[in-house]
Amino acid sequence: MPVAAALVFRAGRLLVSQRPPGKHLAGLWEFPGGKVEAGESWERALQRELREELAVEVAVGDLWAEVIHPYPEKVVHLRFYWCQWISGEPRPLECADLAWVTAAELPGYQFPPADALLLSRLIAAPWPGATG
Repeated sequence: MPVAAALVFRAGRLLVSQRPPGKHLAGLWEFPGGKVEAGESWERALQRELREELAVEVAVGDLWAEVIHPYPEKVVHLRFYWCQWISGEPRPLECADLAWVTAAELPGYQFPPADALLLSRLIAAPWPGATG
């Protein structure tokens, strides 16, 4: 299953969202995004998903990482893209909650195994707008 995920930054903080009750991996935190539909590019899927789930517009930038992760019920093919927040104040329309977090705060959030594989790399990477 192809899934596009966004690394959206604002003022040195990264946007994360919490999976809603009743969904696969409910309650865990993730990088916002979602499934790529047939005939849709990864970038278009990411823009659509962020609009639907969080009411934000982003410019999709470079591919940062790619992961194929097997879960017992499915295999996900994730692509993580650097994204620039353009407009819209994020609201949890199709997620349980959201947060803007710093690199230091990121380890305090529990992520699905597929996302967790990249956390140490992400924490060590330079973040747009981060100081100190």
